[in-house]
Amino acid sequence: MLSPRHVLATLMLAAATTPAVAAEHVVRMLNIGSNGTTMVFEPAFVQAEVGDTVRFVPETAGHYVRSLATPSGVSQWNSSEDQPYTVTLEQAGLYFYICPPHLMMGMIGLIQAGPHAANLPAVQASMQAQKGRMYSNTQRVDALLQQVKP
Repeated sequence: MLSPRHVLATLMLAAATTPAVAAEHVVRMLNIGSNGTTMVFEPAFVQAEVGDTVRFVPETAGHYVRSLATPSGVSQWNSSEDQPYTVTLEQAGLYFYICPPHLMMGMIGLIQAGPHAANLPAVQASMQAQKGRMYSNTQRVDALLQQVKP
């Protein structure tokens, strides 16, 4: 029979060698969100971990997703219109994205991968710059930034 110390050591070794399972987050692209707002990513803010994936699903026609700010070393992305698109979160930090045809209506979203937002100043600047291109829903910029854990 194993001593409690050996059992604990065995459990710790098993936990250390068991691969973490990455999560998949689904973001729907909608003309009308569940709360009645128009031109939205739902959810607009995603808290994730490095290695997770985010799958963007166009639920209504005319949407696609383009990144405007990503962590250092991460390539920008741009999907095809009306096609699902999956992004793997390769680095910790913030990923700011838009639906280009509906930016003027404030169709923006933000992903935080990991516990810290090292690229927060760059993302804030990018998001604030987009406010000038929005004719409505500019408050979404501030609402998203308030959800970031610095």
